[in-house]
Amino acid sequence: MKALVVFDSYFGNTEKIARAIGTGLGLSDADVIKVGEVQAGQITGLDLLIVGSPTRAFQASDGTKAFLKNLSSGSLKGVKVATFDTRVVINDKTPGILKVLVKIFGYAAEPVARKLVRKGGTQVLDPAGFLVLDSEGPLKEGELQRASEWVKPLK
Repeated sequence: MKALVVFDSYFGNTEKIARAIGTGLGLSDADVIKVGEVQAGQITGLDLLIVGSPTRAFQASDGTKAFLKNLSSGSLKGVKVATFDTRVVINDKTPGILKVLVKIFGYAAEPVARKLVRKGGTQVLDPAGFLVLDSEGPLKEGELQRASEWVKPLK
């Protein structure tokens, strides 16, 4: 299976998750590449495309959105797709307005998944969110292992 994990990352947290996912796939032919470094030819012939983005203002990063926009219509026909994001932990200390906004606008992974499906991809996993303890991190303990396990059904 030829797989590609594409990610954007501001503080390194989303990259760490992407690399854990690449390792979790256990494939010799799985590349993990930053969104701005993907070449058009790397999308051709894929069996699996996984796209990850940090959640910024309740949406994907600008780099991720540009990557999705540049995918031509139908370019993912026959390609299995999955998405993930990194997001700040919402807990009792989170201001109420932020909790309301999250409920209204959500996180990055779900809209990215919808865009990949519109480009012809077949969604094979529910979008996943991996937790960071603050806007710059670090990742919540256990998230790298959870990322590696998330892709196990694709083996």
